[in-house]
Amino acid sequence: MANSSPEKTTKKQQLPWFWSSAVASIILRLILIIYFPNTLNFSSRPEVSTPITSLRRLAEGYWLKQSSMSPYAGSMYHGSPLLLSILGPLTVDRGEGKPSHLLCGLVFVIADFITALLIRAIGQLLKVANIRSLKLLGAGRHVKLSENFSSGEVAALVYLWNPLTIITCLGYSTTPIENLMIVLSLYGACTRLVPLAAFGWVIATHLSLYPVILVIPLVLLIGSGLDTPPRKLFSQQTHGDEHKGIRNDSLHPIKFSRKHVVFFFLWAFVWAFYVLVLCSISLKEYSGLGEMFRRTYGFILSVEDLSPNIGVLWYFFAEVFDFFRDFFLIVFHINILFMVLPLAIRLHHRPCFLAFVYIAISSVLKSYPSVGDSALYLGLLGLFVNALADMQFSFFLFSGYLGTLLLSPVMHNLWIWRGTGNANFYFATAMAYACFQIVLVVESVSSMLNHDRVLKQATSMVAKKVQ
Repeated sequence: MANSSPEKTTKKQQLPWFWSSAVASIILRLILIIYFPNTLNFSSRPEVSTPITSLRRLAEGYWLKQSSMSPYAGSMYHGSPLLLSILGPLTVDRGEGKPSHLLCGLVFVIADFITALLIRAIGQLLKVANIRSLKLLGAGRHVKLSENFSSGEVAALVYLWNPLTIITCLGYSTTPIENLMIVLSLYGACTRLVPLAAFGWVIATHLSLYPVILVIPLVLLIGSGLDTPPRKLFSQQTHGDEHKGIRNDSLHPIKFSRKHVVFFFLWAFVWAFYVLVLCSISLKEYSGLGEMFRRTYGFILSVEDLSPNIGVLWYFFAEVFDFFRDFFLIVFHINILFMVLPLAIRLHHRPCFLAFVYIAISSVLKSYPSVGDSALYLGLLGLFVNALADMQFSFFLFSGYLGTLLLSPVMHNLWIWRGTGNANFYFATAMAYACFQIVLVVESVSSMLNHDRVLKQATSMVAKKVQ
């Protein structure tokens, strides 16, 4: 009882503080959505809304569908037919003096709140798994993890109070729903709820295509469980125990479960089939699945819309010769795939962190990025606040993110509205933003590898003492 009372006291102290902060962030969103619907016109900002996630384009697609036309007629809507059926009716102005997008804003607020709760739950699972691994390795004294902050609550509040998340919600972008599906798949994989993980992964891939690369960390999570130290550390510790004449089978890492992985792919096939059936039913009177694939995935891969955004592909393909366009399309898209396998080999023992790296890389190199993509991986970064405590250039990265995000609308205004600038002004901020994101990925991976080296050294010291 004496040992459990401090833990209960700590939980009682942390829980009200977390919930009060989370509820305050939700109230702030609701106030801004209800009382400032037109003043804060974030929905027109290219950093917030993209051709894939814009609610204005979704409303246009729904209007076309209600007019007995294909929602993909013209060049406006390029999203999922399922989103069209779910959010489309909410965009209709009912003439009651209320903004037509108010209900959509409430949906996005709820999506943000559920995403934060799932991130918090993932953080709690990660903390328990890390403490258990350190105890098994006997390195708890050298790597103090039990005295650190609750990474799950920190990550959830970072996601809720991140200005990028709030702006995305106020900009009526469908990115909060995509982020919810991604985090839902990670939570299902962490808890080995295979149908839930497969559902989140299939829907996220259906909405934006790029989450397809998350299949590797999801398989590692479902097969091996949560983040664990490499097998070399376990074998090293086990060797020390055998030298002492003690055998402890619990030191061996969890074996890879192929059965759960097979179930995951079976459920993914079932959910994908179900999604395609629903899409075909939704489009049978207007168009077929072939047009849907051309106007969604084909639109993403071909980079047809060259309107300015916070990415770098729009400017490059606006300048490149048409003769080389297909070649560079292949180069840019395959660049993401080139990074998948090496990172998976090096970080296979930390699948949650691997998922964060994949999300960050895809947000840099995707065709139509937005600040909502950055809000997701910055929230997931809080899950590893303990392991990345020694990360360098933290203040430099914070200042860089803040500076580029403040300069981006200024340069866009100088170029589009005032005519005193040109496309190079705005593209310079997009390039700087991409560079800061790349530095963040490189530094976080380096810090995590250094953390693993410290853990290895601590385990070696324990093994020598045992011998």
